[in-house]
Amino acid sequence: MTTYARRLGLFSGTMAVVGGIIGGGIFRTPATVAERLRSPGLVLLAWVVGGVVALIGAFCFGELGRRYPRAGGGYVYLRESWGRLPAFLYGWTLVLVIATGAIAAVAVTFADYTLALFGLPHRLSIPLGVAAIVLLSGINYIGVRPAAITTNIFTVLKLAALAALIGAGLLLAAPTPSAHAPPPHFGAFGSALVPILFTYGGWQQTNFIAEEIIEPERNLPRALVLGVAIVVTVYLLANYVYIHVLGVAQLGSSTAPAAVTMRALLGPAGEKVIAAGIALSTFGFLNLVILVTPRVLQTMAADGVFFRRFAVLHPTYQTPAAATVALATFAVILTVTGTFGQLVDYVTFGDWIFFGLTVAGLLLGRFRFGPAVFVVAAAYVVISVIISNPGYAARGALLIALGVPAYLYWRTK
Repeated sequence: MTTYARRLGLFSGTMAVVGGIIGGGIFRTPATVAERLRSPGLVLLAWVVGGVVALIGAFCFGELGRRYPRAGGGYVYLRESWGRLPAFLYGWTLVLVIATGAIAAVAVTFADYTLALFGLPHRLSIPLGVAAIVLLSGINYIGVRPAAITTNIFTVLKLAALAALIGAGLLLAAPTPSAHAPPPHFGAFGSALVPILFTYGGWQQTNFIAEEIIEPERNLPRALVLGVAIVVTVYLLANYVYIHVLGVAQLGSSTAPAAVTMRALLGPAGEKVIAAGIALSTFGFLNLVILVTPRVLQTMAADGVFFRRFAVLHPTYQTPAAATVALATFAVILTVTGTFGQLVDYVTFGDWIFFGLTVAGLLLGRFRFGPAVFVVAAAYVVISVIISNPGYAARGALLIALGVPAYLYWRTK
């Protein structure tokens, strides 16, 4: 029987964590946070609080990875703590919408920035996005090692782009004074935390490849904490630079704060640099999602609640080859039809339902402060999304609930 091969060390694990968090959010979300808080100190404090929650999450998932160092990550943890149905609903939501929708959305974002960078027509966006999905799926099909090398390269490049933004802002710009603004209304700080926590999310994806990490009981927790710590540091410095260069008012009114910041610092050349950085960042994030998600499909199939063919690893490459092809096919369909946008919006809050439920498994038997804080933060995100957009939340809940008859069907099979 073919099994996964342990070929990824601490560096690859850490780069997977960093690459799974840094996508396109840090280039856009700071504007939303600044618009809601209107105070430099509060903006930075909110990013610190979000970073603390992310670090707590990393410690929690590190412990879960130490307990269950198997492929599938959150699916396995939910199955062991809460049973097969909650685990299936997580895998169902992940594969049906969250991961495939994210692949489609990020592929199109990568294509848009790449075409703009080279002055090519926008009509090529969908073909280029599809080509990126097919290329990266092919790389992931032939082995975890080449997939990890691709992740490592593009994660280092995206960190270099952010380092260029941070370095230019700290060395070249005089501070922009922030105008006095009325204090934000009660609850604004909490509402600003929602996009921040989404921007910090993604560290849990590395747990999907636990069986391919060398000494996962030791290296997986280290990679999670180290990777999240790197991202928190980068995010805080990037936000400091945005405020330093633009001021909180201009930051809050900007639709592309990273591009505006680099244009202010280096002119059109700076805008090109950050456009290249976003293209690299989204391409690396795309590769990581295509790398890790088929492991969930494979584990579900091995449990007998998905197509049996997906449970088989490739005899030569030791990868979930059939699951990788299926994931790529569905993502391409979503990309070509353009149906991914609203689907992702509908169930994004579902990701945090399962985040909270997964970490809540650590509270079974005894109360622990860290996991409890994370569960409360996850509940806050979910409730905030429901209140702010009940229609989307209802449709998302319906998509998740459709997994129940699917689960019953597979159990009878």
